[in-house]
Amino acid sequence: MDLSNQPQKDATESMSELSVSSGKKEVRQQMLLQWIENSHYVSLEEIAERFRVTTQTARRDIADLEHQGKVRRLHGGVSQLAPLDPLTYRQRRHDQMDEKARIAEAVVALIPDNASIFLDTGTTCEAIANALVSREHLHVVTYSLRSAAIISEKTDFTLAVPGGFVRPIDGGMFQEDTPEFIRRFKFDYAIISVSGVDIDGDLCDDDHTEVAVVSAALRQAAHKLLAVDSSKFGKRAMVKLGSVHDITAVITNELPTPVLSDILHAANIPVILANMDT
Repeated sequence: MDLSNQPQKDATESMSELSVSSGKKEVRQQMLLQWIENSHYVSLEEIAERFRVTTQTARRDIADLEHQGKVRRLHGGVSQLAPLDPLTYRQRRHDQMDEKARIAEAVVALIPDNASIFLDTGTTCEAIANALVSREHLHVVTYSLRSAAIISEKTDFTLAVPGGFVRPIDGGMFQEDTPEFIRRFKFDYAIISVSGVDIDGDLCDDDHTEVAVVSAALRQAAHKLLAVDSSKFGKRAMVKLGSVHDITAVITNELPTPVLSDILHAANIPVILANMDT
């Protein structure tokens, strides 16, 4: 990747850099964001050198921008984040809506009253949140503001959410210590969804921030339920979350591809099909 397109600094820009390095974090981060948008990728060392800050400060700036949903953190640097089009996300909420509702019902059929639950973010998990209200006295941890709003209507539920920035497009809540927040809890069930399950059985997602949160939840859960519609099978995404071997059961609307079905069968992981006939 060519990193030689870093803009040349004139005297005015150098003075600006001196001012932002002296404590004007918001200005520095705005300048950094503009630089990333122009260059598409910037290394950690380049950020530290240009703004005359330590690499630790550069990392914190990257983390802040990432948690605001503005950039994607990569190994050794940061890249421009192609934002999810609001129209695309609204379409996703309506895509296979009936299937997601049936999957949600099948998931909730596995959940007893009084259980402790981690609930992932995304349109499928929002459907699950709607179905969970049929249960009693659940203890729920989620980083989805949309799901939290649904669950909070149940006065007999206990609900915990992390603080931090809210991603407006889908209501995801993020801050740097969100995974640590999740690790404070023990769950009877972790209910997750992913962007794709590739033919090798890898669970993949598009956002490594979400991956860190979900990975923490899976390690704290006795039962790990993967809720996905059939369009996710055979699909790949940029960040590997884990493997189907890390989960307890798959809840979906159609059987996976033969290759993936064989992997699940060999690992003794049941595939629970939602009832699509009613």
